[in-house]
Amino acid sequence: MQVLIIDDNRMNLDLFCHMLEMIDYARSKPMSDPVAALDWCTANTPDLVVVDYMMPGLDGLEFLKRFRALPGMHAVPVVMVTAATEISVRHEALRLSANDFLTKPVNNIEFNVRIGNLLALRQAQLQLAARAESLAEAVQRATAEIIAREREVIHRLSRAAEFRDEDTGTHLLRMAAYARLIARRLGLSSEECELIYEAAPMHDIGKVGIPDAVLLKPGPLDEEERAIMRRHPQIGAEILADSDVPLLQIGATIAISHHERYDGGGYPNGLAGEAIPLYGRIVAVADVFDALTTTRPYKPRWELQRTLSFMQAERGRQFDPQCVDALLFDMDEVFAIQQQFAEPDNELRSAA
Repeated sequence: MQVLIIDDNRMNLDLFCHMLEMIDYARSKPMSDPVAALDWCTANTPDLVVVDYMMPGLDGLEFLKRFRALPGMHAVPVVMVTAATEISVRHEALRLSANDFLTKPVNNIEFNVRIGNLLALRQAQLQLAARAESLAEAVQRATAEIIAREREVIHRLSRAAEFRDEDTGTHLLRMAAYARLIARRLGLSSEECELIYEAAPMHDIGKVGIPDAVLLKPGPLDEEERAIMRRHPQIGAEILADSDVPLLQIGATIAISHHERYDGGGYPNGLAGEAIPLYGRIVAVADVFDALTTTRPYKPRWELQRTLSFMQAERGRQFDPQCVDALLFDMDEVFAIQQQFAEPDNELRSAA
């Protein structure tokens, strides 16, 4: 363990270094200039500091004050060397968080015992800190594994809903990535962007409650069937409701609101403008954009220009204008997402 010894008297430095040799696990770092010693501490962390009080220019008290202000030095033990008569100095040193004192002339046995005890405490302190860090890393890994499993379950449940009407898992991945892109460009925090990315695939989870006769009907739906189909946002919100998990809370918000229209003509609640939760407005744009630009069982892929014209035309009507602008601001990232989760016959750039 490294002991920094600071004394402007060369003989004292040599004496302290010699006495320190009796502690086999300690090595000395002697310095005669306290200012240089402070500079050294900005790049190095000693395990213990022995500093003389009486030094020209920068005395031991001022050194201790500046030393404690350095990052990471609040827990390093400091021993101050003083004369027996300097009681007021000792009191001030204690106030500045000195850990112990040595009285001149320094006794060899006292030096070794005091320094040895403080180094043993320092060693235990470092071991505890390393253990705490190791445990924190283990908890972090375990938490990450739990979160990954939760997200996998959510993704698989979301895919189950999509597969009921013959959509694919890559649709979920693309539209979730589009939603995260929109959120980021709107200035949402990185944490919110990730939560939206993870929650967006749950937008249609309510389809598990729609009868096959309606969900899988090949032709147009009649009024009664359309009313049944429009229940899936409410069903999805009920499936995800009353959870303490932020991810599921956002999923419930997206499920209930992603079919609302900015002009108030959507469902299930006929909300308009900013009364529609932002997460729902984001996912509405991402979901429709992906649906238009990819081949579905019920429709061919739209060409890019037709899709862009539609999205622009629906600004302020079906979609939040800011969400549309955020998605279409830079198409290179949109192309990258589409290509990352591409399916056969679904090359967006080639459709331009």
